[in-house]
Amino acid sequence: MKFPDVPTFRGFQAPGRFEADIRDLEVVQGEVPADLDGAYYRVGPDPQFPPLLGDDIFLNGDGMVSVFRFEDGRVDFTCRWVRTPKFLAEREAGRALFGAYRNPFTDDPRVRGLSRGTANTNLLWHAGRMLALKEDSHPVEIDPLTLRTIGPWDYEGALTSATATAHPKVDADTGTLVFFGYAAKGETTADIAYYEADADGKVVFERWLTAPYSSMVHDFAVTENHVVFPVVPLVSDLQRLKDGLPHFAWDPSQPVYLGVLPRRDPTADVRWFVGDPRFASHTMNAFEEDGRIHIDMSVGDSVVFPFFPEINGAPFDPEAATPYMSRWTLDLRRATDDFTQTRLSDVPGEFPRIDERRATRSYRYGYMSMQSGVPDPTMPASASGMRFDLIGRVDLATGTTATHYVGDTSATQEPLFVPRRGAAGEGEGYIMALVNRYAEMRSDLLILDAENVDGEPLATVRLPLRLRNGLHGTWLDSEDIARPRAGSEE
Repeated sequence: MKFPDVPTFRGFQAPGRFEADIRDLEVVQGEVPADLDGAYYRVGPDPQFPPLLGDDIFLNGDGMVSVFRFEDGRVDFTCRWVRTPKFLAEREAGRALFGAYRNPFTDDPRVRGLSRGTANTNLLWHAGRMLALKEDSHPVEIDPLTLRTIGPWDYEGALTSATATAHPKVDADTGTLVFFGYAAKGETTADIAYYEADADGKVVFERWLTAPYSSMVHDFAVTENHVVFPVVPLVSDLQRLKDGLPHFAWDPSQPVYLGVLPRRDPTADVRWFVGDPRFASHTMNAFEEDGRIHIDMSVGDSVVFPFFPEINGAPFDPEAATPYMSRWTLDLRRATDDFTQTRLSDVPGEFPRIDERRATRSYRYGYMSMQSGVPDPTMPASASGMRFDLIGRVDLATGTTATHYVGDTSATQEPLFVPRRGAAGEGEGYIMALVNRYAEMRSDLLILDAENVDGEPLATVRLPLRLRNGLHGTWLDSEDIARPRAGSEE
């Protein structure tokens, strides 16, 4: 079998299919700040074998974890696949056994009932564990030093949902982990299970609710006292799966629902706020102010993924899909169920991140992959038609957006904020971002001064290879990296 000759598997996006260790990467510009002592972890899809059905979408690849280890101005690199049950079954067979994205009806019968999770979306460090996350399955624990896979993690049986989000939130003040699972009773169900785990990783709260309809609840919002579940009209339906259609479809006849619950309250009713159909995927942050909840998300008028079609067959609309950082405000003091939307930046962007020390509280700065809007015909088209050629900082206090242009024939992946060692002020630190160098078919890691994003990079770390687009990542200080746990990667 061969990988199909389509953009998902061609050029810079061609599957890497390698694991690597590189010591002392070249620093080709500037110097790595001496106080960076720790590791930047990121994960993304990289299929082990050509797709079973002859084609596939980007989101369905096996999880490949990369780590950049910083010490004394030196940067080392390692990447390893996550050995999920899916990965191991296919490795033993020597070919793909699982079919279309989140559609078990398309799988080889021999893997019926086996977890389809790919652990390819995000990484979480909490209570001494590094977890690789995918929203359709349970987390998978990996060793933060070696990247060896330890195995699926269900919080010692306390995770009763069939799924767990790839976007959990850590309460910056308490260390509490707040997370959820949607399609919690199985694919296309409208059930949502909400959990909190204490700073030691023990689940201390569980609450189930039912959404108005079944949809992709990719991310959510957490404040000091509330959780909010955005139900947007990227809908799912069991019959669609049985008919072999894409798992999700855009249904603009459905409104957006925002389900609000007080945190850790086992009996409070869910309050649903309702608004016009629009698409929101990633939350930058959320906080409370004078009886209101502010949720800052990348919002578009339509779905950003062209591989999830419009339910009535309308063509993909890239202009309507373009997302802007926007604020949804819910007034808990009013009896009405509407909410307002305010644009926070006029520069299109996605993959928002913050100084995580401000998570669930009021904050000033957000960091994003953004678009200049200047077309570059030499760059390959992405799945959504979006090309991120800017690393941006949105300043909510001044209403301004500062950007760093990553270069011609280049695009940035998700930016990550890393606090400067010993600095307590919000935004005092560094921005790290992996940059695709299309002309050279390889990758760079940029390090920017977070307080001077539009300035020259502090350092450019060169990779002698190509890392296809990933999704999300995290930073871990050296003193927090745990000793390897017992476990095997085979």
